[in-house]
Parts: sequence; structure tokens; C-alpha cells
Amino acid sequence: MTVYCFTFGPLLENTYVIHDDKEAMIIDPGCCNAEEEKKLGAYIFRKDLQVKLLLNTHCHVDHVMGNYFVKQRYNVPFRIHAQEESALLAAKAYAFNYGFDHYQQISPDSFLEEGEVITVGKSQWEVLFVPGHSPGHVAFYNEKERVLVSGDVLFQRSIGRADLPGGDFDTLIDSIHQKLFTLPDDVKVYTGHGGTTDIGTEKKTNLYCALK
Repeated sequence: MTVYCFTFGPLLENTYVIHDDKEAMIIDPGCCNAEEEKKLGAYIFRKDLQVKLLLNTHCHVDHVMGNYFVKQRYNVPFRIHAQEESALLAAKAYAFNYGFDHYQQISPDSFLEEGEVITVGKSQWEVLFVPGHSPGHVAFYNEKERVLVSGDVLFQRSIGRADLPGGDFDTLIDSIHQKLFTLPDDVKVYTGHGGTTDIGTEKKTNLYCALK
């Protein structure tokens, strides 16, 4: 199983291609121009991958800019949590404020449910409901490989913003403590921005949410 990260756009958003046995899913495609789309497509072509699924951890504009490209290129199901649908619809209204002049909206094909298991190749990913940064934020956890894709909930020595529409600080901290910090310390965390970290390090050193 491979987790490959691209960093796209002016907000330096992390886009993930996760693949196993030539099957792949794309999480949070932030590619916002033709050059970035080409990089994403070239990787998938070079690895001879069959893209099976498009997922968003949440629907802030920097994480959804490439949804249209992925959907059109690979014709795969697009899935989000139901409580993120309003954020997805809102993205079109403010995309230009971030310099995203060519954002194209698509609609989800179905909704993710907490506890649902997503299979790609032989790898299995549990959907964790972790609101606070946004109302319907989810993370994806692979128990066997000790890997978590956290989106904008937990970062290396930081956390996601809670001051955006639909955000709530107390809810965010509760999601981290109840859903993420209950995972094993050696779980590697692939974040929505910045570098990777692990659960044990953040439990001990994160100034915003470390356990006392």
C-alpha cells in the first residue's frame, strides 16, 4: 500500500493518491491549474493505476479544486459526508477570493458514514467523523498499516482553524481527543497541510491539544 502526496495551490494543500494492487483512490484533490492536473495525471499513468474513488475529507475550496478534473478524467464515484454538502455548494461563491477563477462544481454521488470501511486493493480504511474544522469533516484510518489521513483536523504541532463558517473550537478539540488520540501512538498522520506526524508526538507536544 502506498500513500503519495502532492502539494498543490497557493495554500499548499496536500492531495493524496492512495493505491494498492493497482487500485487507487484520490483524497482532496487541490490541483488548481493545468500544470498541477498534469502532474496528478502523470503519476497515475506512470504507476498504471485504476482510480476507483474520489473522496473529500471536507469541502473547503483548497481541498476541492481538483474534484471536477478527477471526476471528468476517471469517471469515478465522488463521496463526502452529508454535513459537508453546504460547504461544497458555498465553495463556488468564494473561490475567486482565493484566486481560483476557474473552479467548477460537481455534486457528490453518495455520502460517507462514520464507521464505514472503504476498500482499495487489499487496503481497508475506516471513516472517522471528526467535525470542528468544518461540520462534516471526516478522516480515513488504516488500522493494519497504522496510517491516518487527517485532513485539516490535526497538523504537525498544530490544529485546523475553527473560526471558519461551520467551525467550532470545542468540537474540534473533542474530535481530536475522542477520535484521533485514542488511536495507537505509532499511527502516522498524513495532514491536509504541512508534513507528516504521528499520534504519540502530537499527544505529548501539540500546544493546542496535547493531553495533560
